Amino acid sequence: MENSLDFTEILEGKAKIRVPGTSKVFYNPVQEFNRDLSIVVLSVFSEIHFKEKQKNRKRHRSPNENITSETERIKLEVGVKYETGIEVLEAMAATGLRAIRYALEVPGIKQIFANDISKTAVDIMNENIKENNVNNLVTSTHYDAGHVMRKRQFEHDSKFNVVDLDPYGCPTNLLDSAICCLADNGLLLVTCTDMAVLAGNTPESCYAKYGSISLKSPACHEMALRIVLHTITNVCTRYGRYMEPLLSISADFYIRVFVVVKTSPFMCKTMSSKISSVFKCRGCNTTTLFPLGSAKSDSKNVKFTLNSGPPVDKKCEHCGFTHMIGGPIWTGPLYNTEFLNKLCDFIRDENAEKKFNTIKRMRGMLTMMQEELLDIPLYYTVPSLTNTVHCEAMPLRYFFSALVNAGYRVSSSHCAPNSIKTNAPQTIVWDVIRTWVLTHPVSEKRLHDSVAARTILTKSPTVEIIFDKTYNIVPKSLQGLVRYQQNPAPYWGPGTKGNSKQKTTEVKRETQMST
Repeated sequence: MENSLDFTEILEGKAKIRVPGTSKVFYNPVQEFNRDLSIVVLSVFSEIHFKEKQKNRKRHRSPNENITSETERIKLEVGVKYETGIEVLEAMAATGLRAIRYALEVPGIKQIFANDISKTAVDIMNENIKENNVNNLVTSTHYDAGHVMRKRQFEHDSKFNVVDLDPYGCPTNLLDSAICCLADNGLLLVTCTDMAVLAGNTPESCYAKYGSISLKSPACHEMALRIVLHTITNVCTRYGRYMEPLLSISADFYIRVFVVVKTSPFMCKTMSSKISSVFKCRGCNTTTLFPLGSAKSDSKNVKFTLNSGPPVDKKCEHCGFTHMIGGPIWTGPLYNTEFLNKLCDFIRDENAEKKFNTIKRMRGMLTMMQEELLDIPLYYTVPSLTNTVHCEAMPLRYFFSALVNAGYRVSSSHCAPNSIKTNAPQTIVWDVIRTWVLTHPVSEKRLHDSVAARTILTKSPTVEIIFDKTYNIVPKSLQGLVRYQQNPAPYWGPGTKGNSKQKTTEVKRETQMST
């Protein structure tokens, strides 16, 4: 029976897995970048976790115990079981590829639990675990993902150090159990592939799934990231916990966030100052953020207050149209600078090129994130600004030069090409467009047909805008690196959802074949 099935062999990283051709077990080759990046993040996190464990041992060691020289000599290795290493749960493991790669490529592992609700998936996973000789590090389980996490929360003395949620679509039904089964300073990895919902196509569905209204806007991909981070924050605070993003990326057809979960009822109170409602103009897409609360600290304590609003008039000051209200969204940092620098150091190693097929893309994206303005939520795109007034397209470097010459900070975003992040007020941004239109005029018909364009362009610039045509500062992310990935395959996307009910059909077919 087993020998009669056709198998597909998949090689990725150091792993080699085999999947029956008739199986509906989920595998998407386009997600290799996701898996490579996860391995890099876990490798850096594992080292940090191990060092913290060693510090705690030193802090609580007995007077006669000397572990300094021993810990200084230790270098974490892959494939070796460490009692003080990290325990990882991959809640929906499917073929087991990701869990097996973690075992073969991430150092400092104590144990990896690869779970799936599908009996077919678990059977295939067990074969792959055996084939890759990682039985010492990877244990398969056949449960509902929520059950595995709640079981660890209530039936074990210790919790998971890492929980990886990579479902098909929306992960929010698993966030409560994931956050409850994570150890303090544990790492939560979450993938969302329902980008149509998060990017504003169906805001009512976004509210039902994420507790936030999504808006169609040029910055929809970053807003999607911030909606998910708000949702995770909202779940954390129910349990006296809070999250800090280590890395948040938008790539291809999905978003992926890596957050550390910590316990502090006091820090939960500060989260309202990092969550904002979003006001977006229907005419010119001007976006205004309104924090739900404010936390002001002095030398003695922190004072929490509510903000007065709304922050905008009934009609947009720039074009006269009304506003839509979206959110709430997370408006804190999308990543931790120190952790991001460690990731970049890790992938600069010459051995990294041999380990990862997507190394060029990782270097480009992470280097670009280093250049991103950390304290500026959301971005503009040059095409959306010029399209609003129906003028000729402007080179991105012209826009950068105008804002820099006006005394403002500026960067791109990893989420979209031709994107602009800046601390310049919206009025200054429109001044750049108005000055550009002086030498690249808009046709009278266009102005007559567009109320927003006519209203914006009839106003005079409030400051002098200077375009420096020689401005050509080349960031590191443009120096031979892949910044924005092209579609990796002709038919790319989330793929087909794995079918946990496949077991019944296969059992029936096997019974018929055996008879």
